[in-house]
Amino acid sequence: MRALTYQGKRDVRVETVPDPRIEKPDDVIVRVTSTGICGSDLHLYEVLGPYLDPGDILGHEPMGVVEEVGPEVTSLSPGDRVVIPFNVSCGHCFMCERGLHSQCETTQVHERGTGASLFGYTKLYGQVPGGQAELLRVPFGDSLPIRVPQGPPDDRFVYLSDVLPTAWQAVEYAAIPPGGTVTVLGLGPIGAMAARIAQHRGAGLVIGVDLVPDRLERASAYGAKCLDVRRYGKDLGDAIRDLTDGRGTDAVIDAVGMEAHGAPVAKAAHWAVGLMPDAVGERLMDKAGIDRLSALYAAIDAVRRGGTVSLSGVYGGSADPMPLMTMFDKQIQLRMGQANVWRWVDDILPLLTDEDPLGVDAFATHHLPLEQGPEAYRTFQEKGDGMIKTLLRP
Repeated sequence: MRALTYQGKRDVRVETVPDPRIEKPDDVIVRVTSTGICGSDLHLYEVLGPYLDPGDILGHEPMGVVEEVGPEVTSLSPGDRVVIPFNVSCGHCFMCERGLHSQCETTQVHERGTGASLFGYTKLYGQVPGGQAELLRVPFGDSLPIRVPQGPPDDRFVYLSDVLPTAWQAVEYAAIPPGGTVTVLGLGPIGAMAARIAQHRGAGLVIGVDLVPDRLERASAYGAKCLDVRRYGKDLGDAIRDLTDGRGTDAVIDAVGMEAHGAPVAKAAHWAVGLMPDAVGERLMDKAGIDRLSALYAAIDAVRRGGTVSLSGVYGGSADPMPLMTMFDKQIQLRMGQANVWRWVDDILPLLTDEDPLGVDAFATHHLPLEQGPEAYRTFQEKGDGMIKTLLRP
């Protein structure tokens, strides 16, 4: 089969690799029909190379059609249409039963001390082959795939793999009061969808912050009050307070994570780690890794006293300095974590109708063949060509 593989920093290639096969009796093989490029894939492209090997198959936002099922699978048959959550979760362990599928005890990566395995996402999370490929082996065939109706285009359902549950959890964790206010930092796929979900769930004011004109314009069209961070710089918090009676918003969602702008020291450290041999770079990241924290610091500044900061952007640092005095003084609540995909499916699936209240049908800005995946990664990383969300078609 053809698959998009990691080969080095800013080097991904589509190659011919062996087809996956049934390995356990509850496996299924899915022929992928659509697969997204996620903002967190850029962390692999740019920063997390020490945790990848050349040839690793990337991607964690796939959907497709079941092609083969293992002998113990009873709920799916060849021809069924499914979305695959990015968490590799069993659905029945202590954590899964509590809606914490990203902490699944069956697939936790104990040698790394991390949570549930993830498709296509480094040795830190199991080094499981990903979904930017023609075929994907999916374990836990009776509990992991999300079965969806035949008929509507893939764009209707594919975001159940990551974008929708991640954005939904970001809003849930933000604890926005009815009619309340929220700032969304970063209007890439997750931030843009979180802004839409916050409005759908009754927020009175959604402030969107970014520096890419296409992203600002798109979020404005869906009702967000948008601020261009290039205009305000260090005065962003003051601009947000000016819109909220001097207090700041009830909640701030940080949908940026480690790729934040405005952190030259951390950026230089990321660049240097990328030049090191993998074993050396991995040890440095494990013991002294730092993130670009400008977005998180902006969130702590912009949230009102007693408010909530919800982190959905991926951070990977092990030695990040935090302004704990300010956080304590402002009585900030902080919630974070990988999205627990299955926890939110029952809330989201009823919204994926012809009425399309979240605008999923037109959410992708680009549809490209899998073979153009390397070019798409470059364009997305450079924030070029108006690219906000890309779906690859194997």
